[in-house]
Amino acid sequence: MDTAVQILKQYFGYDAFRPGQDTLIGAVLSRRDALGIMPTGAGKSICYQVPALALRGLTIVVSPLISLMKDQVGALVQAGVPAGCLNSTMDYAEYDETVYRAMRGGLKLLYVAPERLDTPALARIAAHTPISMVTIDEAHCVSQWGQDFRPSYLRIADFIASLPARPIVSAFTATATAEVRDDIVRLLGLHEPQLVTTGFDRPNLQFAVRRPQGKMQELLRILREHGRQCVAIVYCATRKNVEQVCETLCEHGYAATRYHAGLSDRERRDNQDDFLFDRKTIMVATNAFGMGIDKSNVSLVVHYNMPKNLESYYQEAGRAGRDGSPAACILLYAGKDVQTNQFLIENSEPDPSLSEQARAAIRKKDLDRLRDMTFYCSIDGCLRQYLLRYFGEHAPDFCGNCGNCLTHFDTVDVTIEAQKIVSCVYRLAQRGHRFGRGMLSDILRAGDDPRIAAYGLTDLSTYGIMREEKPARLRAILEHLLLHGYLAQTAGDKPCIVLTARSAEIIRERRPVSMKLPRRHSTVSAAQPRATTPVDSSLYDVLRDLRAKFARSAGVPPYVIFSNATLEDMAARKPRTHAEFLDVSGVGDTKAQKYGKQFLEAIASYETQA
Repeated sequence: MDTAVQILKQYFGYDAFRPGQDTLIGAVLSRRDALGIMPTGAGKSICYQVPALALRGLTIVVSPLISLMKDQVGALVQAGVPAGCLNSTMDYAEYDETVYRAMRGGLKLLYVAPERLDTPALARIAAHTPISMVTIDEAHCVSQWGQDFRPSYLRIADFIASLPARPIVSAFTATATAEVRDDIVRLLGLHEPQLVTTGFDRPNLQFAVRRPQGKMQELLRILREHGRQCVAIVYCATRKNVEQVCETLCEHGYAATRYHAGLSDRERRDNQDDFLFDRKTIMVATNAFGMGIDKSNVSLVVHYNMPKNLESYYQEAGRAGRDGSPAACILLYAGKDVQTNQFLIENSEPDPSLSEQARAAIRKKDLDRLRDMTFYCSIDGCLRQYLLRYFGEHAPDFCGNCGNCLTHFDTVDVTIEAQKIVSCVYRLAQRGHRFGRGMLSDILRAGDDPRIAAYGLTDLSTYGIMREEKPARLRAILEHLLLHGYLAQTAGDKPCIVLTARSAEIIRERRPVSMKLPRRHSTVSAAQPRATTPVDSSLYDVLRDLRAKFARSAGVPPYVIFSNATLEDMAARKPRTHAEFLDVSGVGDTKAQKYGKQFLEAIASYETQA
């Protein structure tokens, strides 16, 4: 492992490995297969990049997105690592040159999409160059039970089997249930792999769920709380929402841009670059944005709509605070989000390579995951606990750093209200009716929905029985009944509230029901700076400007030159010599040679003028 630590320092500028990294790297260097399940920001890429440099031969990295592999290769080249990629956007000369370098041993890492594994180019490379390792990034894509299944990932095992000699196989993902983990091992043909799950907890992230009357006004309020300089991602479920939210933010003077599959490739690339290069501080996007984006200074992720599953949510929220600084992850929830996601699941484009039985099984699994996601938005307990237990980890009941733990709750007896709601569903069922949340609420509160009169429901014994109840409180109690199984919601385009086996506990057994309701609205405070060695903020600004200059010259995002965390350490240490500059966290040999002189001169000049 001494060689691995030397590589870590030389190329990446770190003195020691994070938890789990050394175990995985040690396994690979002893020629054992490995599977790493590590949350976003935990340093998965180091686990295969360091061994790739230590092993003789070429490491092939299977990566699902062109933008992801380009960013990875760009960062590696800046660090002095011979790396390249093969993708469909390259011209013939560039593609051929990369193949030639790989065949001649001029690359240590080659990134490819799974669709390119059976191309003649890969066959030529494998025939001329020893393949020391095949690494599968975003390995959950191989499983039908993963949140982002890609049939092309099923070709990977055949590619590995076709190689002249079996290489080491390593696989990595940020989120995987036990079922998905077992699928990864089986479908990729891993041989008794070293399994490392570093723990999903990201203590620097503060989670919160809000249920506002108006989402746009709430988003504007959140952005005001965090300040104009806040770097944020706002995720929306649909392209229409992306357009509306981005337009509104721009009208309010925010430097916002947009990203979704309906834009041209050129506009998506330009908008992504504007965000990565800090020309825009807010990215409004569908879930098409973010995989492989290593922007370290995002301090806020807002989900304008609820995602379809907790795996996607945790991965997307985890794009905040990647450098370890405090960051906020806020989800804006409304009941309509559930219906939107059910519609998207029920009407998703079927995979023609799967049988109807397999498609039905995946659809059911997707709906089960949507239910778990909905429960997350409805609980009054610790949000961090719910997330960690979902991924199979033990967690305390109170984290002290999520929206629920920071809210003052009162335990309220809602037995009478629960009886009224369940009785209404029962009475409707007696007449052969069942309705969704909105209609049920209107019946209970004597609302003005014309269907009430059309169906002759004004003489229902429970009509108007909760007319004095506030709509928000009624929704909260209904969510509680659904969460605890006293009622259920059907699947499909128009979900309806129905009775369950537990409904009788409320109607016949008169079981007491209590729940926690917030005494006051909580807010997730703006991310505060890390409590480390005092950072000279004025010097930090000088260094940030110098970093931006180098980034423009190199045509790469600023964080590829140095992360914010590295600049903070630099501004705190104020190195004066080349050796002291190398002691800054995140400064490796190549970057010290490229940029050390100018940064040292900037620090010395600042110190002289101070």
